[in-house]
Amino acid sequence: MTLKREAISLYDRFTHGALERREFMARMVALTGRVAAANALIGTIAARADARPLIAANDKRIRTSTVDMLALRKTPPYKAYVAEPVKGRARPTVMVIHENRGLNEHTRDVARRLAVAGFIAYAPDFLSPVGGTPADEDQAREAIGKLDLAAAVAAATDMFGEFRARLDGSSKVGVVGFCWGGGMVNRIAVSAGDKLDAGVVYYGPAPSPAEAARVEAPLLIHLAGLDTRIAETEFPWISALRAAGKRVTYFDYPNVNHAFNNDTSAERYDKAAAELAWDRTLRFFRRHLG
Repeated sequence: MTLKREAISLYDRFTHGALERREFMARMVALTGRVAAANALIGTIAARADARPLIAANDKRIRTSTVDMLALRKTPPYKAYVAEPVKGRARPTVMVIHENRGLNEHTRDVARRLAVAGFIAYAPDFLSPVGGTPADEDQAREAIGKLDLAAAVAAATDMFGEFRARLDGSSKVGVVGFCWGGGMVNRIAVSAGDKLDAGVVYYGPAPSPAEAARVEAPLLIHLAGLDTRIAETEFPWISALRAAGKRVTYFDYPNVNHAFNNDTSAERYDKAAAELAWDRTLRFFRRHLG
């Protein structure tokens, strides 16, 4: 294993709770030989909050806003960033679910990319019940780890009805999620039944294969070839979905890392795989959402 590959593996274990910060830093220093070198390498692996977005917030093709979701049922309500095309007819809606760092600028950028492609994109902050996503990523990950997943899944499913109500009541609804958000997509597909029209999972952990029979929506699953942690859960899930006669398509992208779609992480981002997966995602949504 190369130094960078081992460093990425350590970072993945740290950001998903298998290593505490002190142990993570000790191993990174042992790997690189110096504290300064360890910090520099971590800087190329971690997502950058100041990275330039693909679609600017003031892009003239779209309009953006922040709205309250489930305000009549939840206190506080869930905040959601909305991006939608300026021109054209009412379009299908896609929920964008963030990574385990909460709702940040990268997730908002993904929502804007969907809007440019012709969808109405809602990106809820699933840390809204605990005050919203903090600026500190470690705090955000810690808060995500303490969330009541069942409550978050139920809230997401309830939002689908509000999406439709905000339009003409008949708009189809899809959901796409990344990392923690990808795992949420799998769980939402189990919970939502026919309330969900299509789901796209980017390298997210899967639920128990025993839940596969409850899925109604077609699923598209993107897997990173080097991400064995997620593959160990997703492949049994995919097999169970197929055995239950469900509509599932998966793509395994060889030699790419977890979070390969996140272009704010220099070492993990893979441009070719990200662009191919995105093209497949848009075609999947256009086919199933109309």
